[in-house]
Amino acid sequence: MSKIEPQAATILPGATIGMVGGGQLGRMFAIAATQMGYHVVVFTGSADDPAAQVTPRVVTGDLLDRQVVDKFAKQCDVITLEFENIPAQTIQWCSQFTPTYPSPDILATAQDRLIEKQTLQDAGLAVTPFAAVDSAAAVTAFAEQHGWPVIVKTVRSGYDGKGQHRLQNPANAEQVAWDQDGDWIAEQCIAFDREVSVIVARSSHGEIRCFPPLENRHRNHILDVSSCPATLSPEQSEEAISVATRVAERLDLVGVLCVEFFVVDGERLLINEIAPRPHNSGHLTIEACYTSQFQQHVRAVCGLPLGCTDLRVAAAAMVNLLGDVWPATGAAPPWDRALGIDNASLHLYGKTDAKPARKMGHLTATASDLAAAIKNAQQAAAHLH
Repeated sequence: MSKIEPQAATILPGATIGMVGGGQLGRMFAIAATQMGYHVVVFTGSADDPAAQVTPRVVTGDLLDRQVVDKFAKQCDVITLEFENIPAQTIQWCSQFTPTYPSPDILATAQDRLIEKQTLQDAGLAVTPFAAVDSAAAVTAFAEQHGWPVIVKTVRSGYDGKGQHRLQNPANAEQVAWDQDGDWIAEQCIAFDREVSVIVARSSHGEIRCFPPLENRHRNHILDVSSCPATLSPEQSEEAISVATRVAERLDLVGVLCVEFFVVDGERLLINEIAPRPHNSGHLTIEACYTSQFQQHVRAVCGLPLGCTDLRVAAAAMVNLLGDVWPATGAAPPWDRALGIDNASLHLYGKTDAKPARKMGHLTATASDLAAAIKNAQQAAAHLH
């Protein structure tokens, strides 16, 4: 049952939205909110962070410094965040001043992979088989039931492949630093056909809308290409949207959330993980949909009617741009060559330190069919190398 009150306040343009976190997600949110007439104040560690570059109001400091948190929160009519690993204590302090979304309860769920999996499983949703583990013996016992290889991940803080290992056998399990990195979760290694995601928004008034499913391809555990529409049957798309809606309702979400799925045996959908925020796979919605995921996030936390999530183009694809694209000489990549591709759009995040595997920006291409959109996006990215 939803905890949302239908009388929740609507926060109109002209008000001030607080964004906790200064990365690229905060940057794109701030741009969308400013276009809609809101003021944005960013709370981050440095005035040079990506989100801090696009708004004149920035509070810098430690997210666990109570005085700095209070200074930030007092300026805001509503507060949201760009990443689920923001300290829950920070969000609790913010919520003492003004509505803050997502709630500390959602953060507690999303920050702990065991709690997340168990919560979804308890809600009757299909997730990848999992178990808490703390030793090589525990992993071997899990593998005896579910088979090798086994994926083990730190319960907290890992992302983009960080904090996880693919273990092929008991000898591999012996090599993990079990006592150094905190708690661990073991997951069955799923032989999936492809990965898809659904971005769902739920407003402070309880309205829910989902974007069309997106199809995702990874390279070295980092998202490489996302495309839409996904190659799912109408029945699979309907199921994915239904599951994402149930997740949003179960968590009492206010804001935007991504549900990632594995497609198994051509038809079965298993939840891999969730992220209660705009998601890398949804960046293409800026060009592809009537409402972007970032504008939808603004609408949701401010209690505005949610926007239309339909595609306004036949197809779109996005390619992540990592630090590897930048020449070792420090020169700029040849952006003009990438933008010579029809319907290619460039988004750079304002990061100056181009490190391998660091997300520095993305390219999106739209086209009259899916194959052309993917080809154009990849060709635009290839021109940068």
